[in-house]
Amino acid sequence: MDRLSIILTLIVGATVTGVLVIAVMSVGWYSWLAIGGAAAVGFLLSWPASYFVSRRIKRQDPNWDETRVDKVEGVVPDPSKKEV
Repeated sequence: MDRLSIILTLIVGATVTGVLVIAVMSVGWYSWLAIGGAAAVGFLLSWPASYFVSRRIKRQDPNWDETRVDKVEGVVPDPSKKEV
């Protein structure tokens, strides 16, 4: 997990959840169960989607060394170290 994906979770999560809720409402499902289900699915998909976006941003950056990701010990990065 990297710090960029943590920040992107807020943006991507709001976008994914909004798209799913709008899609549910455009189909004509106006019940709380359908809207709540779409919001829950959007919430659950926010971190994997933001991780994918973070990886893609870093892969397209010519100055970023993607091979450093393999050298990380653990899931949560150390805040005092450089970005992985």
